[in-house]
Amino acid sequence: MATELCFGRGEVATLPARVTVLGKRVLVVRGRNAERTASVITGLEEAGLVLSTFVVEREPDIDLIEKGIEQGRHHRAELVLSIGGGSVIDAGKALAAMIPSPTPLLDHLEVVGKGLPLNIEPLPLVAVPTTSGTGAELTRNAVIDVPEHCRKVSLRDRRLLPRLALVDPALTDSTPYRVTLASGLDAITQVIEPFICKHSNPMTDVLCRDAIPRGLAALRRLMQSEDVSARDELSWVSVCGGMALANAGLGVVHGLAGPIGGISHAPHGAICGVLLPHGLMMNLNRARDPEIVNRINQVVAWISAEFGFRTERALNDFDLWIKDSGLKGLASLGVTRADRLAAAHAAASSSSMKANPVALTEADLIELLEAAV
Repeated sequence: MATELCFGRGEVATLPARVTVLGKRVLVVRGRNAERTASVITGLEEAGLVLSTFVVEREPDIDLIEKGIEQGRHHRAELVLSIGGGSVIDAGKALAAMIPSPTPLLDHLEVVGKGLPLNIEPLPLVAVPTTSGTGAELTRNAVIDVPEHCRKVSLRDRRLLPRLALVDPALTDSTPYRVTLASGLDAITQVIEPFICKHSNPMTDVLCRDAIPRGLAALRRLMQSEDVSARDELSWVSVCGGMALANAGLGVVHGLAGPIGGISHAPHGAICGVLLPHGLMMNLNRARDPEIVNRINQVVAWISAEFGFRTERALNDFDLWIKDSGLKGLASLGVTRADRLAAAHAAASSSSMKANPVALTEADLIELLEAAV
């Protein structure tokens, strides 16, 4: 868990006072939409904080993080404040870790680097999400794109958990439809996969059993019209997903989404949304453990009840609903057959696959990806 979690509509008004006690010189990491964060930044300036703003316009890669490290050191930053979507928060985590560090970022990355633990305490990090999806404000890793390896990999350390995670659903109001769909499906995936994964436990079960049906209902309502109460619900589901995945794990959807994103640069949330029904179907078809089958069938029952689908067709119909809502498939995201084959091969070494409830072969993964085209 983050050291402190503040959740609720209007909580962002308390941010300046909460940040002031952590330091005065702040590296503010934000997304490309300055208007969405302008009032928050004004409040920080009025509180007497000395700000330097670093803009993250894409999913973070090594070059972007190195530029941020240089800016943060020049500013003599005492803490990092990330306000934005999952990419912004991941960038903030990496910057909080690496600004004080004498060693190169690559030394600390999994898979493509040495995976070394951090050797210096990170700067305090405050994470303020403006989308409901990744739950990055409550996880201990930062996902970094490494283009020369065509992979997205993690910088991982328990000290990357934010000092403060402040989740104000008002910051997500009027998020564009397509972003709401992709990030919302990511949020739902991140409460489904911990519920069915091999490391599920009583604490994460409590979170996920409540959050899965709430997330499905909130997303369905938001696909019909803007709905403030549904925004509140989806923000809470995203928080539950962050806590659940940090304490249980994920599965095949995220195991494939990382390599696909690194190879094709398709948006992470959209990839997860496209893969979700197919990942559930693959695990259900391969599962032999009655407990796993029961858990997946419970997820199917929640989907069936919320959307009015017949149980035996619920996953197929859920896939059609996702397509009708705007996510047409991997091909529409620019994911080629060569990308799919490479991703299936790379997924075997992804951390998310280790928690999948069923052992899947590379042939299984290719079959899943072909079904999601």
